[in-house]
Amino acid sequence: MTEFILLDKQKAEKAIEILESSYRNVKYYLNFNGPLQLLVAAILSAQTKDTVVNELTPELFKKYRTVKDFSEADPQKLLSYVKRVSFAENKVKHIISCCKIISEKYGGKIPNKMDELLSLPGVGRKTANTILINAFNIVEGIPVDTWVIKLSYRIGLSKSNKPDEIENDLKGIVNKKYWKNFAYVLKEHGHRICQSTKPKCEICPIKDLCPKNGV
Repeated sequence: MTEFILLDKQKAEKAIEILESSYRNVKYYLNFNGPLQLLVAAILSAQTKDTVVNELTPELFKKYRTVKDFSEADPQKLLSYVKRVSFAENKVKHIISCCKIISEKYGGKIPNKMDELLSLPGVGRKTANTILINAFNIVEGIPVDTWVIKLSYRIGLSKSNKPDEIENDLKGIVNKKYWKNFAYVLKEHGHRICQSTKPKCEICPIKDLCPKNGV
């Protein structure tokens, strides 16, 4: 196995600048209107394609409009709207439990603090970061999803495969002005060029900087 190569800070910063410039218009990929819809969509999106979530949420959000609606939902009825997502039954339980806690503890308002979000069922740090950034414009960290894990290693930004460690590594390299969109920049780069099995290195904008770890 080829030895992992970590980019030095100067090259890493240059690679990040190039990627940010290349995908300057990317945005968060789930459709939502308000913090509640984002919370529900983000829970549903775990290990599920965002296109699938975006296809089912319009009907879901017509039926369930408030925290109270979700907290009092019949699990089987709610499941009928989201059964196409992976681990749908567990996610339904999490959504109902989340909304019961939000109703009882937070007056029906989605909390906007990291520790409070992390206390909710089905909400990990990635989802909490996503909600803070996209619903409240509070940028405390970088959401770490599958693409961020894969590309952070390949590009030489982090050797770890643990999301919390990767986030800490990235926060030490990525200029804070890019934290808000950096996960979505990497996702877009992954889809277009740095693909899982056959990356298109020959047309990559950072081909002269990237160590191509694992390629």
